[in-house]
Amino acid sequence: MSNEAATAQAAQAAEAAPAPEPLPHGLGASLPPADARAKTEGTFPYAADLWAEGLLWAAVLRSPHPHARIVSIDTTHAREMPGVRAVVTHEDVPGSPLHGRGTADRPFFASEVVRHHGEPIAAVAADHPDTARMAAAAVIVEYEVLDPVTDPEQAFEAEPLHPDGNLIRHIPLRHGDPEAAGEIVVEGLYRIGRQDPAPIGAEAGLAVPRPDGGVELYLASTDPHADRDTAAAAFGLEPERVKVVVTGVPGATADREDQGFQLPLGLLALRTGCPVKLAATREESFLGHAHRHPTLLRYRHHADAEGRLVKVEAQILLDAGAYADTSADALAAAVAFACGPYVVPNAFIEGWAVRTNNPPSGHVRGEGAMQVCAAYEAQMDKIAKKLGIDPAEVRLRNAMATGDVLPTGQTVTCPAPVAELLQAVRDFPLPPLPKDTPEEEWLLPGGPEGAGEPSAVRRGVGYGVGMVHMLGAEGADEVSTATVKVHDGVATVLCAAVETGQGFTTLARQIVQETLGIDEVHVAPVDTDQPPAGAGCRGRHTWVSGGAVERAAKMVRTQLLQPLAHKFGMSTELLQITDGKITSYDGVLSTTVTEALDGKELWATAQCRPHPTEPLNEAGQGDAFVGMAFCAIRAVVDVDIELGSVRVVELAVAQDVGRVLNPTQLAARIEAGVTQGLGIALTENLRTPRGLIRHPDLTGYALPTALDAPDIRIVRLVEERDVVAPFGAKAVSAVPVVASPAAIASAVRAATGRPVNRLPIRPQAAVVTERS
Repeated sequence: MSNEAATAQAAQAAEAAPAPEPLPHGLGASLPPADARAKTEGTFPYAADLWAEGLLWAAVLRSPHPHARIVSIDTTHAREMPGVRAVVTHEDVPGSPLHGRGTADRPFFASEVVRHHGEPIAAVAADHPDTARMAAAAVIVEYEVLDPVTDPEQAFEAEPLHPDGNLIRHIPLRHGDPEAAGEIVVEGLYRIGRQDPAPIGAEAGLAVPRPDGGVELYLASTDPHADRDTAAAAFGLEPERVKVVVTGVPGATADREDQGFQLPLGLLALRTGCPVKLAATREESFLGHAHRHPTLLRYRHHADAEGRLVKVEAQILLDAGAYADTSADALAAAVAFACGPYVVPNAFIEGWAVRTNNPPSGHVRGEGAMQVCAAYEAQMDKIAKKLGIDPAEVRLRNAMATGDVLPTGQTVTCPAPVAELLQAVRDFPLPPLPKDTPEEEWLLPGGPEGAGEPSAVRRGVGYGVGMVHMLGAEGADEVSTATVKVHDGVATVLCAAVETGQGFTTLARQIVQETLGIDEVHVAPVDTDQPPAGAGCRGRHTWVSGGAVERAAKMVRTQLLQPLAHKFGMSTELLQITDGKITSYDGVLSTTVTEALDGKELWATAQCRPHPTEPLNEAGQGDAFVGMAFCAIRAVVDVDIELGSVRVVELAVAQDVGRVLNPTQLAARIEAGVTQGLGIALTENLRTPRGLIRHPDLTGYALPTALDAPDIRIVRLVEERDVVAPFGAKAVSAVPVVASPAAIASAVRAATGRPVNRLPIRPQAAVVTERS
């Protein structure tokens, strides 16, 4: 065959070949994460991978006691060890000695008293990590051991554990008629255990001193500007002399960094004049960062003969551990959502957060809302049982809708399709029953070789309906700033919103693609030289940071279209950008974005700030929340009533999402939240007898694995846009965490007839002594 003939044949084949599939583009498409390949290939730079010339290694000495008076600290032996470059204690903190996420009440290093197991006492920098650890162990601390206060109920009468006292916050919510009563009254006492965020990677970081006497901190921070300001205050420096550079965050379901971990790191770098690295062990990670609040809840529900709620009375006690952290915020959420997404005309809730000598509690996904959901859903099951009606039906009769009023007096103005969500999961077909055959024994509770007799297995179906608030609450100033630049046909987004796995960088790319019609969009690395964007929690970055990116992109769009509109004598509103092409409403104008740019560099900076909220008053009343999200889950479980083992067969999920911005990413976030809730329900319990963390590792702390994950069916996504939110979208990660533990507990109750009033569910709680 001649070259001409071969060329002609190849051209014909190319014309006959189907066109390649277009890449995902803009909002509503499943745009893959830009860092997905690096993470799967193991080349993504995490904090633990950092290195610098002349690097020193740090180690922290932590208290072995939950409560003790410090008599003396002797660092002589540690300082004299070969290779040790610095040892620091509370005496070496040049600035503010206290820090804290919500309340600055926590010392960087304990000075006179230790208040929890693992509290930092001293830190060491040495030329080898083993030397640093040995030197830390060589610091001699003489303690006078004190009796720890570990029962939060005893904290009210105990001697003050902190100069600020044992009571962090008390909220007495009063709503409606205190004399109201129902024909049906059910009561319950519930306990929620302590869960750890258990991030994929333990804390790590690098501190590098600067020539101006400042320091740069390379951290997996989720709120870099807050961390910078805290560090600067501790170091006695101006904020501009401390820079936080965000490195790869290996997953975050809470405030990712323990500030008591970061600050010794920077202090050692300033003291030695050398870069200092600290990579925490898993044990140190458990000892250092905040956990979910263990909670004690007492409830009394009043309902009429039809199962409609008349009054809810509750007492909620949060164990904050040794320091306040974000406990005041968690208590506000717990009290405000104590009745759940149900219409309750009369509510009287008492909420307290108290200090103890247990490990500190703080922000963990769904804080406050998760604990009360487990309790109020158990109460709804009791009402259904007492009246002999279907558990889903009693929930439907009380379901909240847009325009209803929370017990805080706030009107629900956002979409609240609670009844629609409930109906979707209730009507979804149930999974088939397991077969009693040897080859399918793995389907039984307990797994292979672990199940008892198939005849002892009972199936149960239960429901959980949860709600969370989005963004900060009670007057928090939620604001974010973003800059969008366009040059040579490439767009760059600068925003200090940290990518923690929630997908913000992907969303930012989609927003710019949608607004400007530019395919190649890069999101710049985050540091504190950029304007602040706030913490990465409660869906903040989808709302405020995504909103800031959208506003900046629209400003650039106007700059791009203005010359064309002026040339053709029309408004920019009459021009549209689609698939990289600019067209007018009448078809007169048609050009590409690249041609319109013509080598120009365009940029704009914008802010997004939601409408303000207000603190709850002395009666627990006020418009405290910007918006809310809802979720309904139906759980199907198999329980071996002789062994108490539980297998979650299926979780059917219906969720209020506002608008789907990235279908694949959204489904992954929901599935991850549901699976996290599975761990809360069945396995995750950080045990702290007498204030000591027992088994601070991933062997003793049982996380659910892929083998434990049930079938997760997303049966309905309600896309009713929230008009006050950018794009109309709602946060999706937290509310499945809130609802799934309650649904699983409800299903275990249905299977066993046992009350199941504690999470995680212990095997003895699912054992039925007399087989029916």
